[in-house]
Amino acid sequence: EYAEEATVTTVPLPSDDFKGRIIGREGRNIRTFEALTGVEVLVDDTPDVVVLSSFHPVRREVARLALERLIEDGRIHPAHIEEKVRKAKERVEELIREYGEKAAFEAGVELPDELILLLGKLHFRTSYGQNQLRHSLEVSFLARLLAEEIGIDPRPAQRAGLLHDIGKAVDHDVEGPHALIGADLARRYGEPWPIVNAIAAHHGNVEPATVTAVLVQAADALSAARPGARQETYERYIQRLEELERLAQAYPQVKEAYAIQAGREVRVIVRPEKTTDDMTAKLAYDIARKIEEQIQYPGEIKVTVIRQTQYVETAR
Repeated sequence: EYAEEATVTTVPLPSDDFKGRIIGREGRNIRTFEALTGVEVLVDDTPDVVVLSSFHPVRREVARLALERLIEDGRIHPAHIEEKVRKAKERVEELIREYGEKAAFEAGVELPDELILLLGKLHFRTSYGQNQLRHSLEVSFLARLLAEEIGIDPRPAQRAGLLHDIGKAVDHDVEGPHALIGADLARRYGEPWPIVNAIAAHHGNVEPATVTAVLVQAADALSAARPGARQETYERYIQRLEELERLAQAYPQVKEAYAIQAGREVRVIVRPEKTTDDMTAKLAYDIARKIEEQIQYPGEIKVTVIRQTQYVETAR
């Protein structure tokens, strides 16, 4: 999953002249910057930009802020780089707290400082293009709605939904599935067992032991699968559309097949002389089942099969 995430940030430059200043004499500026931030600076032939590369989103944000301030100031040398990186780290720490407190307030959940800071770090983390802090808020909201709908206390579901991905705040530094890392953090900072179980179980690493845990699983799936929530690589997106069309066209009675609605619907046109209405209904069922078996996709895919006969006469 993490391999799909963006691991680079592009920083615009006023002109290409800044590239030499960022590198510095014998590379001393760029070496200092990389050592202080833990981020690789990529300077290539792309006009008026440099690229910051790191798997760690918070480090990348610190590097972005520091580099933008250096470019704005114009003075780029090791001592000044050290000062700007220090100030950028302080600013990012402030932002992390602000984002965490705001998210907890929006969800109506009181949290200890340690969990507030972990929650705030999720603002800088994405999964398939979906911001993890917004996702956590969505899951909290959806879990609460589901709990209210079935008539149980919504507060545990709301709390567990907000914290369910907390392990992603530190999974760059700690080995293991983020659900189990998050459960361990929640336990360490005093969360009750039902919340810990809901966090650990939301990806099936352990069995859900409460209704709350099941609701968090459902809310997580709903948030991730809704249209537009996540991005795919362009190549994978095109491949999935081609697979859908090819699968439908494999049936001899199919004349044409089109993947539409960004791959969330397959429209199939059959040869009317080779099918009946009953056969058309069966074909729609068969294609849907084959898609389930052979293609991985988020959400749902609608299969529409059209059997149409046209007769044309001309009145003279």
